[in-house]
Amino acid sequence: MWGGRFTEPLDPQLLAFTSSFDVDRRLLRWDALASIAHATALGEAQVITAGDAEAVIAGLRAIVADFDSGRLAVVGEHEDVHSFLEATLYDRIGVAAGRLHTARSRNDQVATAFRLALKEQIGALVGEIRGLMATIIDRASGAVDIILPGFTHLQHAQPVRLAHHLLAYVWMLDRDTARLADTYARADALPLGAGAIAGISFPVDRRRVAALLGFTRITENSIDAVGDRDFAVEAVSSVALLCAHLSRWADELVLWSTEEFGFATLADRVSTGSSLMPQKKNPDPAELIRGRAARVLGNLTTLLAMLKGLPAGYHRDLQEDKPATFEALDVARGCVRAMRVFLDGVQFIPQRMEAAAKRGWLTATEVADYLTRKGVPFRDAHALAGKVVRRAAARDVPLWELPLPEYQEVSSSFGPDVMQAVTIEAAVESKDVPGGTARRQVVEQLAQGRERLTRIEAWLSAASQSLAVAQRLAGG
Repeated sequence: MWGGRFTEPLDPQLLAFTSSFDVDRRLLRWDALASIAHATALGEAQVITAGDAEAVIAGLRAIVADFDSGRLAVVGEHEDVHSFLEATLYDRIGVAAGRLHTARSRNDQVATAFRLALKEQIGALVGEIRGLMATIIDRASGAVDIILPGFTHLQHAQPVRLAHHLLAYVWMLDRDTARLADTYARADALPLGAGAIAGISFPVDRRRVAALLGFTRITENSIDAVGDRDFAVEAVSSVALLCAHLSRWADELVLWSTEEFGFATLADRVSTGSSLMPQKKNPDPAELIRGRAARVLGNLTTLLAMLKGLPAGYHRDLQEDKPATFEALDVARGCVRAMRVFLDGVQFIPQRMEAAAKRGWLTATEVADYLTRKGVPFRDAHALAGKVVRRAAARDVPLWELPLPEYQEVSSSFGPDVMQAVTIEAAVESKDVPGGTARRQVVEQLAQGRERLTRIEAWLSAASQSLAVAQRLAGG
């Protein structure tokens, strides 16, 4: 591929050290499709003869067909998947294969296949996230009337509906899909035609190649095009945050399934046991989701650290982009799938949740709000509510069981109606603002969540159609 300048081959140990074949072999199909588009453009521009273009395209399509059917083993001592593809094409069609690399460098070739593969993986991951969101919305729709403590600092804070709590994760995941869609849009630019760094010397129609491969645009600057890995960093950053969200939820479900919380039990199919302690039922899938999030965070650090010292243009360091990116996306997709299955085996326990909501004076804010409605400045009302809590704590009773005279000794602004205002049900229903935990607001959130599912599905359809444009190159 580049041996004319050299009088001896690369040392076998260094070939093994520099080879990326074990990682980038998964790009084979996309590299072949991009090569078909390139050969088509070379033929149309009469850079190579029509006969050579047809031979190259037919040979590449046969390679794709054999790869898809399992007849082609992607193995051997190759520097990367691109050299494997070219060698395989040479074996099949002879010298015409040597014309394929006209007006192309591995620098823009690699970046093109990488972007195509990343677009495919982003689409697949967004589809998995949408499935998890749908599962959560289904669970939430059956939990609108279950009330539990909301926590801040892991301390009882205010009562909320379980559906409201579950939907918090839907909106986290929704933001994750939006970030991934943004990343997809930035990856959706064709670098082919940038050459090694300066562009190419042949009249190849880059926009024609972009259209053949389903890219919406071409890159603007050849130097930037071959060295740009922003799209990979953004993809891994997006999935790192996705995995952080999943890790937060996994940690919460681990806590909820303990005897101390008792908010959930786990089905046998989503639990494991102990090799020593017969009574144990462990939430291992959730713990591994939490643990594997750390790997994805490490992948993001790898990419940023790799890029920070590189001048503009291509450098071999960039070979390390794919292990970090592919692992991050693979781990994230596995975590999303695992969470969806795990959630199916989680059984919430309303009685424990509602009992917990009645401990800890969760409606103390309602005391302050009550006084505020009576005209007391909120800061004064807050202090008076604290005194009411102190009296309830001394009696070890919830606020709705504290005798009215105790309230009135703290402030003459308290009337008999305070006893209803501080109940759990009244506290929840008082949060009747968009995004709040009142029943009608939670029902509205459910509707909004279903609307988001529809929009994500539309995006997935458009992304699939874009990728299908390139896939059609395999069939003629």
